[in-house]
Amino acid sequence: MVDKELLNLIVCPDNRTSLSPADGDLLAKANAAIDKGSVRNRGGDLVSKPLEEALLREDGAVLYPVVDAIPVLLADEGIETRQFE
Repeated sequence: MVDKELLNLIVCPDNRTSLSPADGDLLAKANAAIDKGSVRNRGGDLVSKPLEEALLREDGAVLYPVVDAIPVLLADEGIETRQFE
């Protein structure tokens, strides 16, 4: 889990809005789509590993993976949530 103090300091690398932990329902939807092979990150790469944890942009449009408790805050690594609908 991302440290709460760190979460208060970091922002979306794209539009500088706040981030919050993604809930279990969103992660389940994301992982179902990833399992189907239909999810690409904003850089165009296919996402093949399930998300154990992720941070959601304030507007709910983009997820950023968290790997080994470290947020991957690169704009190209963001995953647009519209792919899960």
